[in-house]
Amino acid sequence: MSDPTTRSLDQRLDVIARHPFRARFHLRGRDLATAELSGPGTLRRHAYDLIARRLAPAEPYKDGKQTPYRGHPVFVAQHATATCCRTCLQHWHEIPKGRDLSRAERAYVVTVICRWIEREVASAAATAVDRGPA
Repeated sequence: MSDPTTRSLDQRLDVIARHPFRARFHLRGRDLATAELSGPGTLRRHAYDLIARRLAPAEPYKDGKQTPYRGHPVFVAQHATATCCRTCLQHWHEIPKGRDLSRAERAYVVTVICRWIEREVASAAATAVDRGPA
């Protein structure tokens, strides 16, 4: 699996975001604050850990139900980017089920998640600037 460019990654995220279910997900409230305060490096480490435990095994425990809908920015991002379970990963990202994720596939999933979070944080900041001072 080659390293996705930011442009190709953004194009894939835009396609996924057109799906009505995926389009509902945005960082808000505590999840947005966590993303803003934690910073990209910390979120990337969290994403690697969560993916390794919940998504990377060939047959993840409770696959299809293992990713909460909120409680951490990575969880929200997984649903928004269709990296929440092995079925979605296969359908949207052509990463087959039934085998452990390779190191490159894990890195790709984390990159997808982190890029989505980066875009959400930037969008929230731009919205706050548009609104002006409170």
